[in-house]
Amino acid sequence: MRDAECIEFLQWALPRLDLRWAGFRKPRRQVCRRITQRVSALGLSGLAEYRRTLESEESGTGEWAVLDLLCRVTISRFFRDRRVFEALGRKVLPQLAHAAEGEGRTALRAWSVGCASGEEPYSLRILWHFEVTPQADGLELEIVATDIDEHLLKRALRARYPAGSLREVPDSWKGEAFRQEETGEFVLRESFRRGVELRLEDVRVTAPPGRFDLVLCRNLAWTYFGESAQRRVLARIASALRPGGLLVVGGHEVLPGDGDDGTVFELLERSTYSKRSRPKASREETSATQ
Repeated sequence: MRDAECIEFLQWALPRLDLRWAGFRKPRRQVCRRITQRVSALGLSGLAEYRRTLESEESGTGEWAVLDLLCRVTISRFFRDRRVFEALGRKVLPQLAHAAEGEGRTALRAWSVGCASGEEPYSLRILWHFEVTPQADGLELEIVATDIDEHLLKRALRARYPAGSLREVPDSWKGEAFRQEETGEFVLRESFRRGVELRLEDVRVTAPPGRFDLVLCRNLAWTYFGESAQRRVLARIASALRPGGLLVVGGHEVLPGDGDDGTVFELLERSTYSKRSRPKASREETSATQ
């Protein structure tokens, strides 16, 4: 498949999936390889015939649902964007832990959205152990990690990673958190998997039950999703967060504007937003300011 041919196909298909071409422009070759394999598996002559197959179906069903899964970008590693995790360890997690202890709670809850093979939630668990536990002994961290890809979640459950995935893990942490196999792979030790629940879930449709102190939604919704999907996800995350809860996004991501439900996310520092609520203005108040 020629690159130009795949670009043309993606620019046609992605908006119909409520996805953004701008987000896929750089990592498109990963997606194009999957689509090529799918076209071959179906015995089709090429993208033109695949497009005709899609045009014959309703959006969201059949082959459209398959294509949606193929359009997942799975680039991940431990402590991806080190500066974000430095802020989490230095300020964000201690701040949340202090608030939870002040309320007499015994656990802090975090949601990792689009967790892929588990690198993000396990990074958070490692960070908690080394940076926060010495300051908040007795307070547990409960992490719910969700992804749409069942295959990736199975990899997360195995918790086996190539050396390249760990290149940003401090050496002093690596030896305690991982066991190196003869194959060269690193296996996360069982003690660092405790408290991490893996769930098959699509954030565009549902959220895990309960309320959370922290949500990590990085390099997913605000990069790849279309505007309407972004707003649905933001509303869903707002509902899942406790008052004063924090949302962490990717280093180059920007949230869509405030929603109609009156929820406001206020930027605190690099990639970190705080949830607060404001009363929804009445029509009379809105008219008076115009």
